[in-house]
Amino acid sequence: MAMQEQEKTEWSNLSPEEKKRQLFLNQKALLDTFLGNGAITRAQYEKSLGDLRKLMGVEDVE
Repeated sequence: MAMQEQEKTEWSNLSPEEKKRQLFLNQKALLDTFLGNGAITRAQYEKSLGDLRKLMGVEDVE
């Protein structure tokens, strides 16, 4: 439980831009997991990642 409280505190200290970046990275990690486990194809991954970048306005994050 203490870890969750710490994460909430850390999250609340982030700027809106940092929060958006972290959300993007979390979503990308999920896509990476899907691709790694064979749940989606490379084409689906590339399409989803491209759509995510466009929707979130994140172009410079790898």
